[in-house]
Amino acid sequence: TAIAITEQPVSVSVPVGYSFTLRCRAQGRTSLQYQWFCQYQSDCRPVPGATNQDLPIIAEQTQLYTCRVNDLHRNAVFSDWVKVEVHQCVARGLPPRLWQGEPVIVLNPSEQRVEVGQPLQLHCAAMGVPAPSYQWYRNGNLLEQQKRKKLWITHTKVSDSGTYLCCASNSHGEHWTNAVDVHIGGGEILSPAEHLQLFYLVFVLATGKIALLVGNNRYQHHPNLMAPVRDVFELSHLLEHLGFQVVSLLD
Repeated sequence: TAIAITEQPVSVSVPVGYSFTLRCRAQGRTSLQYQWFCQYQSDCRPVPGATNQDLPIIAEQTQLYTCRVNDLHRNAVFSDWVKVEVHQCVARGLPPRLWQGEPVIVLNPSEQRVEVGQPLQLHCAAMGVPAPSYQWYRNGNLLEQQKRKKLWITHTKVSDSGTYLCCASNSHGEHWTNAVDVHIGGGEILSPAEHLQLFYLVFVLATGKIALLVGNNRYQHHPNLMAPVRDVFELSHLLEHLGFQVVSLLD
């Protein structure tokens, strides 16, 4: 209770060579002293000369940091551990010179074909200051438990099939990964011609109201758009409430 940290350092995810500052602020009954520590793999050690509230860093490798604050009565507290994630190889998506720390996707998930009962892994990564948080979606629906860079489903079901994408966000904004298709099943994947025939049968045999929604977000000479994907899924829910049978297609 003699020392209270009023500003915790925050984790960041940055390209190699990027310069930034970790900050720690505290209040106490006497004057305070600061000492920063870093941990790489299993080695934890004080940062030489790092005895100020601010710790300037030039990103070289992924490490953990904490700050110890002590007073003249030998009271001491430690700040939260924070992660400085450093991306060594950033080809596309490198932040511009005037980057303000908004999320930048550096790894998109890839299309997966998985047998029923087998595990599913989807990976993504984004840079950001502070480090982005993640939220995965399937067919436009939020996946409540999937809030990490890696989506993990231990035992897949046919219902896990669909179009997946992830949103990386921080205080500066949000950025979406590419949407990718995940196929779960043990049978043969239908060809495009068989898909068309299947949709034709759906229309011929249906007796109720049917809505066909198509969202295009991938263009040859334009950056990918995410709004059409969200619009399709939001519109599909609305039409289903109105009694429509909805067929949704992407790209």
